[in-house]
Amino acid sequence: MHVIITDIRSSSSRTIEMGAKRITALVLLVLSAAFIAAVFSYHAFLRLGEQNDWAIVKSISAVADAREVDAQNRYLRENLDVMAKRLGELQARLVQLDSLGERVAGMAGLDIKDIKAMPGSGGALVSAKPLTVDEFDAALSALERKGAVGVDVLTVLESRLADQKLQRALIPTSRPVLGGYLGSRFGRRIDPFTGNAAMHTGLDFPGPVGTPIYAAAGGVVVTAFEHAEYGKMVEIDHGNDIITRYAHASRIMVNRGDLVKRGQKIALIGSTGRSTGPHLHFEVWVAGQYKDPAKFLAQGQKPQLSSVR
Repeated sequence: MHVIITDIRSSSSRTIEMGAKRITALVLLVLSAAFIAAVFSYHAFLRLGEQNDWAIVKSISAVADAREVDAQNRYLRENLDVMAKRLGELQARLVQLDSLGERVAGMAGLDIKDIKAMPGSGGALVSAKPLTVDEFDAALSALERKGAVGVDVLTVLESRLADQKLQRALIPTSRPVLGGYLGSRFGRRIDPFTGNAAMHTGLDFPGPVGTPIYAAAGGVVVTAFEHAEYGKMVEIDHGNDIITRYAHASRIMVNRGDLVKRGQKIALIGSTGRSTGPHLHFEVWVAGQYKDPAKFLAQGQKPQLSSVR
């Protein structure tokens, strides 16, 4: 493309040759300048209209504001719908958590109705509609309260289970001698020395001299010495007025005041004191009264322990 520029005063002319690239660049430059000018003119027109209170400018501004509000509402609705879906998922999780809490409460011996504050809900879906912001806020607040109740329930359950675990650890339910067989049982029998009927206040566990004797539960050693009739003897206080006695040992491996745990080795089987042969004589005392140790040891085979009376 050739462009001829003529100067009238000097009666001269000049020819400029322009290729396709130059023409395209020139067109783009002109269009850009026109667009910028239009934008500035539009905004200048709006400002002038606002200053002079023109009706047409008010109409344009109202349409623009309405479009902006509509866009904001649409964005809010989309996000609110997503959050409402997640809220429903959280509510379903809390229902599952409630069910789990009820099962655990039953294991802990608690009545969940005493600590559960919010009932379940359900029913057919009728006339469903999207949540409003206020409804969503109310549902979120209710979910927060329900979550707080759930935390309280689980805290109570944790405390109760920990207490039960501690109580189980302090009740003599573990066999004091591993393996072997059971000799004389608790109750009246023929005394091996006198041949007369007498009360046998414990259980006998025969075994070779040196067989380990273990604590039937955790507690504090209150006696560790040699008795005229019981021979070398250990007594452990388990709290709650429960004491276990381990007699006729050949060797005592703990001292008075020692803190022992369930299953800890405390002595070795022997035949000291009033004994006809090597064995462990095991007794359980509750509030100063001897009880049948077999009933305690039997509890070690059960998942839960009943209270001691």
